[in-house]
Order: sequence, then structure tokens, then C-alpha cells
Amino acid sequence: MGIWLQRFRPRSIRGRLTMLSIVCTLLILIPVAVAMSLMISQVIANVMWNGTEQQAILVAAIVRKGSLPRVIKPSVPGVDLIQVVAPGGRVLAASPAAGNRQPIVRVWPAPGDTMQDSQTCANIEPGCLRFSALRVGSGAQSPVVYAGDRTTTMMSTTFDNAIVAAQAALLTAAVGWITWHVTGRILRPVESITSELATTTFNDLSRRIPQQAGDDEIARLVRTLNQTLHRLERATHRQRGFVADASHELRTPLAGLRVKLEEARIHPHDFDAEELLDDTLRDVDRLQAIMADLLLLAGLESSAATVRERVDLADLTRAELNRRADRLPVRVVLQDGVTVDGAPAQLARLLTNLLDNAQRHARDRVEVAVRRDNGQALLAVSDDGPGIPESDRERIFERFTRLDTARSRHLGGTGLGLAIANDIAHGHSGTITVNDSAHGGACFEVRIPLSPSSSATP
Repeated sequence: MGIWLQRFRPRSIRGRLTMLSIVCTLLILIPVAVAMSLMISQVIANVMWNGTEQQAILVAAIVRKGSLPRVIKPSVPGVDLIQVVAPGGRVLAASPAAGNRQPIVRVWPAPGDTMQDSQTCANIEPGCLRFSALRVGSGAQSPVVYAGDRTTTMMSTTFDNAIVAAQAALLTAAVGWITWHVTGRILRPVESITSELATTTFNDLSRRIPQQAGDDEIARLVRTLNQTLHRLERATHRQRGFVADASHELRTPLAGLRVKLEEARIHPHDFDAEELLDDTLRDVDRLQAIMADLLLLAGLESSAATVRERVDLADLTRAELNRRADRLPVRVVLQDGVTVDGAPAQLARLLTNLLDNAQRHARDRVEVAVRRDNGQALLAVSDDGPGIPESDRERIFERFTRLDTARSRHLGGTGLGLAIANDIAHGHSGTITVNDSAHGGACFEVRIPLSPSSSATP
């Protein structure tokens, strides 16, 4: 059964909707058509047998009074065949047209069937009849009154049923046609969307789907697709730029390492082996640091489903500072109970990168503060270094960005620390900004939504 349905199921949504509308229409119209046909048949029957029933009722009333004449005079126009027949088939009285020799029909109502309407052409004389048979009393020996009229055609509802069926078929066809054309108009933008997306390639993501007027589902779909294409284009450009920058950053230490090794091979007596090994290890350390940061960035971009837990930022800061051996002592101003929902390892890496940056540029002072601020958790890392110009405060969070005052690579920076911190902050539904510190340097402020329990704590 399932295979049969699958075989005859239309492939297109347009065809499926049309078939569904036709099936639903038939499910509604078939019972309605049957009920209408029965109702029409009943109305026709009531009209056609109304006269014979009236005549039978009038004659039965006369019989009950005991004043039945031998010859019955019809009182309903058109009904001229009247007989009163006793059990056994003896005609007690009749109208002139019916005669009194034998019953005009052989129908005998059962004791519980008071009135019976029927039609017959079984008798040669008087021909085709439409008649009503009425029992005078409820007893078994009660006579029956027959009242009928001649007819040339038998009543049939075939024609009426055919009309009702034709109307239902026409209505079903109309519903199917309307559904086919309406769904075609509705789904026409989907076809243009399909063709437009089919021509969009990874190398050219600048194409956009023409916007649809209105605010229906198709229009919202087009806007969502265009927004997705825009984000995909930005992500692709960013990824390409990242690959290019990464290649450049990796090429520089590799090239320096290769030059040193080749010169040492050509002029082995002009190089101190220990100094060469130290320089080589520094270059390897730098390569390793860049690769570790690249892997971390790739992991951050694909770690949407990272398991989160409740983290106290003050405890996290104390643990991180106890682990470090910094060039300058770090002053702390920590408010306990400032908790956020996050990944402890990522938040620790964010703090580490901000502290590394501050230690790299500070002259004498590095400070870390944790507190609640306007319903958010605030983590601030400041220094008394040269600071960051306002024009560069957005650019420093880009990958492999170094300002002129921090361009030298021998300080150990990979150019990815602040980019990693930025990605971690945004991955925790937070923000990271840089402002002037109170000591003349830079102050990095990370704001993350508080966890529910921390929000409720005053």
C-alpha cells in the first residue's frame, strides 16, 4: 500500500496540494451529494404521491364511518382509480374507472405498515400506475384502500442523481484547477529562488535574490536567504583573509629558520652551535604558538555546543594569577559571587590573553577588576602603557593585527590574542571593548550576562 501511494504521489508541492484539495473536496462533496440526492427524491415522491395519499385517506374515513357506497366518486383531481379491497382480494367498492372485478394491484400492506406508496407496470389493465395503499384499520381483517392514477413514465431519480454527480464533478474539477493555478502563482518565487541559488557559487557569493513585496512567508524566506548569503559572504571573505594572513605569519618564521639553517650548513665554522639552536628554538616556539592559536580559533568557531557551567570570575582570576609568573605584579579588585554561565577553559584563556597583552605593554602597573555592572559581569584588565588610539580600537580585535608600537615579534605576540579574546567574549553572548585606563594606558572591559543566581544576589 505504501509503495503504491509512493508511486502515484506527485513529486511537486504544486501537484501534492492540488491532489490534496481534490481529495478533501471529494470527501466533503460525496456525503453532501448523497444527502442532496435523497432529499430531492423525497421531495419528488411527496409531490407525486400527495394526491393519491389524500384520496386514500378520504375513502378510508368513509369506510370507518360505515357509509361506504358501492361506487366511489373521486374527490381529488387526477386520481380516478379507487378501490376498497377486503382480505382475500374481494373488491368491496370501486370508482367507475377502476372497476370492481379484481384489484388494480396486488400490493397488500402489512399490519404495521399503514400507508404504502408504490408504482407498477405489472398489470396489462389499467397499465402503469402510481398508487397509495392504506389499511383502514390495524386488524388483520382490515380492508385496504387503493388510490392511484395512470402514468406514462415511472418515477426515477437517475436523472437527478446524474445532475448532482455532474455538479460535484464540476465543482471538484474547478477546485483542482483553481488550486493548481493559485499554488503555481504562489510557488513561482520559489522557482526563481531555486534558479538564483543554483547559479550562486562559492567563488561568487555577491549575488542576491530579488526581494519580494509584502511580508508573507515567501518574502520572509527571501530576506532570510539574502541575510544568510550576506553572512556567508562575510565569513568567506574573513576566512580567505585569515588564510592569507596565517600563511604570511607562518611564512616569516619559516623563512628565517630556513635562512639560518642554510647559512649554518654553508658556513658551519662561522656559527655558534648553541646560539643557532637557541635562535632555531625561538622560531619553533613562535611557530608552535601561532599553530596553537590557529587551532584554538578554529575550535572556537565550531564549539557552539560546548558544555557550559557556572563560573565565578573572581575565583577564576585568583586561580589564573596564582599560576602565572609575570614581569609586573598584578593588582586585583575582585567582587566575589560574580558568576556567569560559560566554559571555564575558554574564560581562563580570555583572561590569560588580556593579561599577556597588558604585561607586554605596561610600564609599571597592571590591574584586574571583577564586579557587577548594570546587571552584567564586568572583567576589566588595565595597564599604564602607551594606550591605544581611538582609530585603532576596533582594528586591534582583528586577526594578526599589530599596531606600530607593538609590531616587533620578539616580544612573543602572535597577533591572535585579542582576536581569540574577542571570539570568546562573543561566544558567551558578551562584548569586549577598550578604553583609556585611569593610569594612562589601555583598559579592556569584558561584559558577560550574569547567571540567574548571580543576578539575584545583591
